Amino acid sequence: MKWGEIYRTRDKVAERGHKAGFYVIVSRDFIAGNDDISTVVCAPVYGEVIGLRTEVAIDTADGVPRASSIRCDFLTLMFKTKLTGFVATLSDEKKAALRAALAHALQLAS
Repeated sequence: MKWGEIYRTRDKVAERGHKAGFYVIVSRDFIAGNDDISTVVCAPVYGEVIGLRTEVAIDTADGVPRASSIRCDFLTLMFKTKLTGFVATLSDEKKAALRAALAHALQLAS
């Protein structure tokens, strides 16, 4: 696992209304790629785009089935074992947008 990769859960997740979903890894690569660490921080993907500065719009070109958004206001800790299906790696452009959205969501932007 690496920062900026999209994964799908097979299991239903309570926080998502007991549905499976897509998540983007936002833990640094040392954590994401370390087999001794069982969890990663993820940004969930929602099937609608609201237009917030804290979200990144993605679509079928990014590997998800429809226009969606990565929501950086709702970061969550996920067990790596629940992230069962690798979907895609975000493009450099989307990674830059994700960094900006995370900075805004965490009030790190100056």
